[in-house]
Amino acid sequence: MDINSEIAKLNWKREPYGLYEPIEYTLAAGGKRVRPQLAMIACQMFGGNEEEALPAALALEVFHNFTLLHDDVMDKADMRRGRPTVHVKWNENTAILSGDQMLIEAYKLLSDVPSDKLPKVLRLFNKMATEICEGQQYDVDFESMEHVTKDEYLMMIRLKTSVLLATALQIGAYIADADEQAQEALYQFGIAIGLAFQIQDDILDVWGDPKTFGKAVGGDISCNKKTFVYLEAMRRLGDEAKNLEQWYSQVLEDNTEKIAAVKAIFEQLGVREACENVVEDYTQKALAILDTLPQNVATDQLRHLAHKLHTRKD
Repeated sequence: MDINSEIAKLNWKREPYGLYEPIEYTLAAGGKRVRPQLAMIACQMFGGNEEEALPAALALEVFHNFTLLHDDVMDKADMRRGRPTVHVKWNENTAILSGDQMLIEAYKLLSDVPSDKLPKVLRLFNKMATEICEGQQYDVDFESMEHVTKDEYLMMIRLKTSVLLATALQIGAYIADADEQAQEALYQFGIAIGLAFQIQDDILDVWGDPKTFGKAVGGDISCNKKTFVYLEAMRRLGDEAKNLEQWYSQVLEDNTEKIAAVKAIFEQLGVREACENVVEDYTQKALAILDTLPQNVATDQLRHLAHKLHTRKD
């Protein structure tokens, strides 16, 4: 089943156009569609009915894009998937309100899950949604905190990024009547690839190609985000961290010099390779979990996806 064609069937030609047009714009921008794919693949792995998993898969994708609209407002991001963000193309009020409506639409889609499965699917979905909000708040808090540990950062990205991937897999497996042990294994696989995905994103924010990355490089540096790259640099600097700390204490209108200076510090310290090794470690952990699950076409798809996320450039 082609997820993109199913998303394209969703009707956003409604009034008021100022509410629904930004939703159509956001979903039409594409993206990797990783979350709905994971739900469908997990369902396939255990011989489930794809039609029964489709409403949850679509709900996960709409929900994910809702979080991006609000995230872009909070981060003051100008670009998303190579196009102006909604709050730039329209305005912040539109991004907030259209995002709110996307959240509602996600739950409307979710309501089409088979009735016997809906109660647990709702519990899983609600737990995920709460954890993502918690992760986002930690992300905001960390920007103004003087010191953040790697464990704190990993906890934050587990909530903000990994639980959505993990829950997509668990929901797909549950709809296919997989046992709880298999559901938990897939959940932990999702956590591992989510951590790898976010740390790779941190790397791309510094060294990615804007043409393929789809958003401005250096955005995390501009916002003083204490990413995994930053934390590894701080660990290596030790008592000599004052210069980097000084850059991260500034809020500037033009961040060109700041981004160049911070990137130079990162490169001098050689932190890129260390971070790439961590991405590799989480990827290998994820692949080891897959070895404990039924080996079929769906398992091979997840294995391929793990490698693809590990080496992605966008």
